[in-house]
Amino acid sequence: MNEGPREIRLRGRLVNSLYTEAMLLADEARGYFEHQGREDRLALDPLARVTLSCESLKVTTRLMHVLAWLLTERAIELGQMSDEEAAASTRRLGDAAASDAASVAGLPQASIALIDASQDLYARVRRLEVEAPVEEPTASPALSLLDRLERAF
Repeated sequence: MNEGPREIRLRGRLVNSLYTEAMLLADEARGYFEHQGREDRLALDPLARVTLSCESLKVTTRLMHVLAWLLTERAIELGQMSDEEAAASTRRLGDAAASDAASVAGLPQASIALIDASQDLYARVRRLEVEAPVEEPTASPALSLLDRLERAF
């Protein structure tokens, strides 16, 4: 798929907008899980406490995968990565486990809102990733070096 200048600009704006949203959500999640989440956790039964801890890790993982992917896309768009670096990078959004709605249902509303927001953001970035034109990676540098050595001898 060959993108024109307008599609590239629109995609760049979308990536920047998603990056800003991801950073704000990451800050909100950090603030909640460091402060209010600790207080909320005290009111929960032991199983729900463990669930909340696991969900906080899932939220963090989703957001870190999203941010890493968006930063790579921004670096490519801004020309901060060479074509070779861009081709060598996997440019794939990392896998993140989904939250089980039944397990999450008994958690505090603020944590459910963060869980839902992180899942929604992850799903939107996943759709953008699927639509992204990704070139097939070239041969690995090690294989290229091996090939050059074989030709030399």
